[in-house]
Amino acid sequence: MKTILVTGGAGFIGGNFVHYMLKKYNDYKIVCVDLLTYAGNMETLEPVVGNPNFKFIKADIADRENMFRIFEEEKPSIIVNFAAESHVDRSIDNPGLFLQTNVIGTGVLLDVSRKYEVKRFHQVSTDEVYGDLPLDRPDLFFTEDTHLHTSSPYSASKASADLLVQSYYRTFKLPITISRCSNNYGSYQFPEKLIPLMIANALNDKSLPVYGRGENVRDWLYVEDHCRAIDMIIHNGKVGEVYNIGGHNEKTNLEVVKTILKELNKPESLIKFVTDRPGHDMRYAIDPTKIKNELGWEPTTSFSEGINKTIQWYLSNRSWWENIISGEYRDYYKKMYKD
Repeated sequence: MKTILVTGGAGFIGGNFVHYMLKKYNDYKIVCVDLLTYAGNMETLEPVVGNPNFKFIKADIADRENMFRIFEEEKPSIIVNFAAESHVDRSIDNPGLFLQTNVIGTGVLLDVSRKYEVKRFHQVSTDEVYGDLPLDRPDLFFTEDTHLHTSSPYSASKASADLLVQSYYRTFKLPITISRCSNNYGSYQFPEKLIPLMIANALNDKSLPVYGRGENVRDWLYVEDHCRAIDMIIHNGKVGEVYNIGGHNEKTNLEVVKTILKELNKPESLIKFVTDRPGHDMRYAIDPTKIKNELGWEPTTSFSEGINKTIQWYLSNRSWWENIISGEYRDYYKKMYKD
C-alpha cells in the first residue's frame, strides 16, 4: 500500500483532498500532518478518523527533527503540501508567521523528501503569486509563463516557496510539481473567507462587510474540482512543471455576496461597504489550457451549482462553523472590519 503524506490536511482544501482520496482509492494510506492552528479543525476530519487507511499526526512542518522522524516511520512515496498560512489580511498583520510556515516549513519538507527519495513532491500554490490583472482587460489571463508579481506578504511567501520547490528540482532532481489555483469555495472552509463569512453573517442577520465597492474580481473554483486536478497532477503530471487550475467562474465580490443573499432570501440592505484592504488585488483570472491539454482536466461545477451546494452544506452543518465563530476569531473579526 502506497502512502501519501498530506500536510495541512485539517484545513479547508487539504481536508477536502483527504476525503476525496480516501473515497476514490482503497490502496493508499493517507497520513495527515497538521499543526491545528486556528484554521485547522479536527472536526473536518471526523468522518474519516475511523478509516483504517487514514492516520493523523499533529506536527509543525517547520519542525525539522519531528518531520524527519515522521518520514522515517511512515515512508511516504507522495507528498502533497497544503500546509500554509493563507489569509491575506492576517499576513498584513503578522508577516513573520507566513514566512515561517510557508517558506521555512516548505524548505524542511523538501529536505526530508530528498533524503527519503519521495516519488513526487507536489506543492499547492495560488494564483496570487502572479499579482493581479486590470479590470478593463477581460482578455488577459494568468498562464504558467506569467511573471511572479506579488502584492501581499502572503502571496510573496507562496511565491518564495514555489521558487524554492523549483530550485530543488533543478539542483537536486527532486521530482516536483506545482499547482496554482484560483479562489476555492465549498464545504469546511474557515469562516474568515468571503463566501463562508457572508453565509454565516446572512444566516445570523448580521451585516456583510464588503471591501471598497466590491468590484474586485475572482475566478471561483469548487473545491472538489480542485481535488480532482491535484489527483491527476500527482499521478500523471510532468515532473518539474507548473499547472494552473481555474474555474471559469469570474465574479465580482459584490456579485458573490448578492448571490448568497438571494439564495438565502435575505435583503441586500445587509451589505456594508468597509475600508478597502491595503494593496487589494483587482482581478484574478486563470487560463487552465495547459492542464486541460496535458491531463484532460476541466472544471465540472458551475458557480450556480457550486454555491448552492456550499450554502446547503453550511445550513446542514451549522455546529461546525458556529463552534469556530467564537473566542480568537471574534476578536480578529472586530479588528479587521471595525471601519
